[in-house]
Amino acid sequence: MLPSLIIFGVTCLAMIAGILFLPKLRIGRITIDTYWPITVIGAALMVMFGNTGLSDVATALTADTSVNPIKILVLFISMTFISIFLDSTGFFEYLAYVVLRRARSSGLRLFIYLYMIVSVLTVFTSNDIIILSFTPFICYFAKSAKIDPMPYLMAEFVAANTWSMALVIGNPTNIYLATAFGIDFISYLRVMILPTLAAGLVAPALLIALMRNRLAHGMNGVCTPVVIKDKPMMYVALAHLAVCTVALACGSYVGLEMWLVALACALSLITVSLIIYAVRRQRASDVGHSLARVPWQLIPFVLSMFTMIVVLSDSGVTLYASSLLSGMPGVAGYGVSSFLAANVINNIPMSVLYSSIIGNADAVSLLPDVYAAIIGSNIGAYLTPIGALAGIMFSSLLASQGMKFGYRDFLKMGVTIAVPTICTALLVLSIEL
Repeated sequence: MLPSLIIFGVTCLAMIAGILFLPKLRIGRITIDTYWPITVIGAALMVMFGNTGLSDVATALTADTSVNPIKILVLFISMTFISIFLDSTGFFEYLAYVVLRRARSSGLRLFIYLYMIVSVLTVFTSNDIIILSFTPFICYFAKSAKIDPMPYLMAEFVAANTWSMALVIGNPTNIYLATAFGIDFISYLRVMILPTLAAGLVAPALLIALMRNRLAHGMNGVCTPVVIKDKPMMYVALAHLAVCTVALACGSYVGLEMWLVALACALSLITVSLIIYAVRRQRASDVGHSLARVPWQLIPFVLSMFTMIVVLSDSGVTLYASSLLSGMPGVAGYGVSSFLAANVINNIPMSVLYSSIIGNADAVSLLPDVYAAIIGSNIGAYLTPIGALAGIMFSSLLASQGMKFGYRDFLKMGVTIAVPTICTALLVLSIEL
């Protein structure tokens, strides 16, 4: 147990150090994020020095179960591609422009409108896509309008990582934990809609109180108008997103697995788009650019983390952790501990770890613990920049715009916003269940 635990701990520390001090590594013309090669090396060392062989890891990775990480990755990558393709048509940027224009000169009205549109879009796409799409636009808009961008960037980030709890497809952590315990689309929605709604109302109220002085300043500049780049392709992408969401909701009733539904919709979108571009005699550049923007680095990252959890589980670590958490109040214990753990090892590996810990728990019903961990994995994203992939991308995007939002800024937002928000969500969940 000890060698595996030491290697896992060192890997997590190295990953955090990489995110904070060396987020990207340039090798010739290629630039890669450093967090995933670190986890690949850590996984290889754990297999080498642990009690789990390569054949056992291969069996776990290819098992025909709902918790198979490859199926979950296919589901997330497929949904991400559909959202990115929709973004490439200018859809998200245009919606943001319309909302910001309607706010006129009121900083508070702008904040509320932006929070609302990000919340709605996050529910049907994913938090990562919203962060990628809206962050640069808000920076450009704030510069043109001559306003402080931070209240609106925080509104975007908090909304994206709160309302991502509403549907199972809103965050890869939702997908992993829900799938691991056989929670279907509708069952998930029934339970999570109230905690999400409660958290989604508390968070903006706290943000407005925190940012009231900055929001008092109106807009002095003019934002450049935004138009849809390709309306026909936008409608095609919107139709695929709508069909995919409905099919995911209904799939469990007819025996369709979510990953197959998402993959079919993504492949259909690619096929239909290529046909349209061929008829137009145009290069299918949007398809290529969208595929290039997909976070492919998640594949080695998730597979490596899954491998490390398999080794920890075989070493008895997850069983020991489960016995420790069993002495704590269920919803509060798993909710708070997952919230904190996400900011030590990132929320995706935390979800993989907690699926094993909860699975070893001795309880009449494990579902309250699962939902509590899901809440922790989402709201934990705005405690520190390490808490989620969205936080890492957010910091990187701001740095590329010449803005700094570091560990201390995240922690300030986390203490004042995330802590009350997760307490509210867990309280509603405990009452509900």
